[in-house]
Amino acid sequence: MIALSLAEIAAIVGGQPHDIPDPAVRVTGSVVYDSRAVETGSLFAAFAGERVDGHDYARRAVEAGAVAVLATRPVGVPAIVVDDVVRALGALARTVVERLGATAVALTGSAGKTSTKDLIAQLLQRSAPTVWPEGNLNNEIGLPVTALRAVEDTRYLVLEMGARYIGDIRYLTGLVPPRIGLVLNVGTAHIGEFGGREQIAQAKGELVESLPSAAEGGVAVLNADDPLVRAMVTRTKARTVLFGESDEADVRAENVRLTETGQPAFRLRTPSGCSDVTLRLYGEHHVSNALAAAAVAHELGMSVDEIAVALSEAGTLSRWRMEVTERSDGVTIVNDAYNANPESMRAALRALVAMGGASRATGGRTWAVLGPMAELGDESLAEHDAVGRLAVRLNVSKLVAVGGREASWLQLGAYNEGSWGEESVHVSDAQAAVDLLRSELRPGDVVLVKASRSVGLERVAEALIENATEGEVAGR
Repeated sequence: MIALSLAEIAAIVGGQPHDIPDPAVRVTGSVVYDSRAVETGSLFAAFAGERVDGHDYARRAVEAGAVAVLATRPVGVPAIVVDDVVRALGALARTVVERLGATAVALTGSAGKTSTKDLIAQLLQRSAPTVWPEGNLNNEIGLPVTALRAVEDTRYLVLEMGARYIGDIRYLTGLVPPRIGLVLNVGTAHIGEFGGREQIAQAKGELVESLPSAAEGGVAVLNADDPLVRAMVTRTKARTVLFGESDEADVRAENVRLTETGQPAFRLRTPSGCSDVTLRLYGEHHVSNALAAAAVAHELGMSVDEIAVALSEAGTLSRWRMEVTERSDGVTIVNDAYNANPESMRAALRALVAMGGASRATGGRTWAVLGPMAELGDESLAEHDAVGRLAVRLNVSKLVAVGGREASWLQLGAYNEGSWGEESVHVSDAQAAVDLLRSELRPGDVVLVKASRSVGLERVAEALIENATEGEVAGR
């Protein structure tokens, strides 16, 4: 964060100083909400959660080097006391970004946000200092914490915006108003909360509604291949740029194909020319993510050749997202267990089949180790059933459904689609899946592990690769 005195911060957030001997002391480090992440010069934000109250860690944070605590009550150490820490954090972020004048790029979508954010960051940082969130810090806490990592020379600020309810993205754009807004897609993630895809589109479109006009430099980057996103052109006063494989797209992919290891290659076409791209990422779904990143980078002045090189060299920055480990015994583990929704499940299954194509010739098999998808509401049974059926249609060698009722729907869908018998199995938990796989995997097999974050299925992948030697992780 740019250096600010405690007196300045108190004025910005409307807080009252408590136990502060010298209000002129400056915060020179990051703003954190985990006391274990405190560094010298930090400001510690104390949140009262359901299970943990950050106020209880205030003294520990100051002893670790924090200058002060942002809190809702006095805590016996230097503190700025406010009515609402979340709102105060947002106010601080907005002021800091306004003072910096950095270009804010915000993106949203039902699937692919974090992967696309990572691609955009890797492109833009080649031309100027860029700040972006670690993982998927995309809510009312994570977004301002990310913005407050910006310093004096930061030129680009890449922000991921998530939504669980109508109005969430409108609130986030009020904290850090973007000049460029990107909408990837409208799927079924959180459909249980929203009630339907049209409502999800309404929420995602709040991003383009927030943009400055075309005359003021606002740019809406929209997916030409998604009708609900394409229709958002009528909801913004910004200039629109389309990406996709459609002929209407300003930035598009031509001659899309997969390498024998499942990595996409294509001809990138932009208004300023063409260049060839071969991604290090796995799965054809990353083509759309790459095009979105390319469209943003093109708008910010990168040449098509620079973009193509950067995309071809970009890797995975966030954990458990198509993270590929090639074991010394010839088994490949694909850890995509950070989260899951119907769209990302389908994309991951197709990527698994593509990756397993070369190994099939030598007897290798494809394994889909899948767990429940959360927050699907009344659509949950149908969506889990459909994913199980797709695994059969794609000729995945074996489906291992892990968990409770929703997992049983995955296995039942597969069974009913293909009469698989022993080719699909339902196990109770992660340990049971690990025990099964350890006994049956053989050289050449490719294993996909994927479920909603709440399931914790990354434990399966981690157990299977715990003996992998250093340097075997690919796709980074």
